[in-house]
Amino acid sequence: MVNGERYDRYSRALRDLARPKLLDNRVSYRLLDVQWSGPRGMLGFNYTSYFDVLDVGEALGHEFTQAWLTAGQKRPSFADLPFRRSITDPFDLSARSMLPSINTLTIRRDCIEGHRMYLHRRDAKSVAAAGGMYHVVPAGVFQPAALAPAHQTNDFSLWRNVQREFSEEFLGNDEHDGNSVDPIAYDTDEPFVSFERARQAGDFRVFACAMVLEPLTLWVELLTVAVIAAPVFDALFSNMVAVNEEGAAVSTEAGRPTVGIPFTEAARERLRTEPLSPISRACIELAWRYRHQLLGP
Repeated sequence: MVNGERYDRYSRALRDLARPKLLDNRVSYRLLDVQWSGPRGMLGFNYTSYFDVLDVGEALGHEFTQAWLTAGQKRPSFADLPFRRSITDPFDLSARSMLPSINTLTIRRDCIEGHRMYLHRRDAKSVAAAGGMYHVVPAGVFQPAALAPAHQTNDFSLWRNVQREFSEEFLGNDEHDGNSVDPIAYDTDEPFVSFERARQAGDFRVFACAMVLEPLTLWVELLTVAVIAAPVFDALFSNMVAVNEEGAAVSTEAGRPTVGIPFTEAARERLRTEPLSPISRACIELAWRYRHQLLGP
């Protein structure tokens, strides 16, 4: 509330009262259709804006939290969640704007010394969602790097979106924040050339595992796993940063972000006691369940 008047949008309240470092209302790809059966799928898209999705999802989360507190930290009655009740079918892609977030669990594949996985602690002062939690890395919503139509065509690729997030979150490169004039030259610019070369060689494999709704915010989430051969990982990310624009790398050795966390049963169980985001938990559980297929030759 400002000047005695209620905010009519969550994004406006966030902007005025607790603005994170990264908050832009950028054009984004709206999910309109999902056809996924067996090993292949097809997704249909149009356009939306980031705030159109943020205003619904984060408001749902805050409404639930307030009702939970009012109920004495117990599950609230559906009657106490009027905004959530207004969404008749949360899976209806035509009823509200849904913007997929692509969440990638990265695994350094090393059959000799042991596989490693990577998380980061999201900085609540920098990000608009999941602040203060451990989250898989990289992660980001599906949107073009800039506003111009040339960018929208050039960036309409899940793989290119993942590449940009690796560039930003692992290597600390500048955010592709919508201010660039020229489209990204994925075929000639680093690190994208090296990423694609490794993918073509079979040393950088990305698997789409599931598409789900996050239960608190009803945000649509694409869960993926990137498996990178150890020598290739070490070459691509020799300059991996410990802190990026969105948070800090989680590692068993302080100051050495490339070490990450062992991809083991013990580490998986230990993470149950940490502030791990639900989506990250789902990524890790799926990767562990299908680890033999994902990490096989």
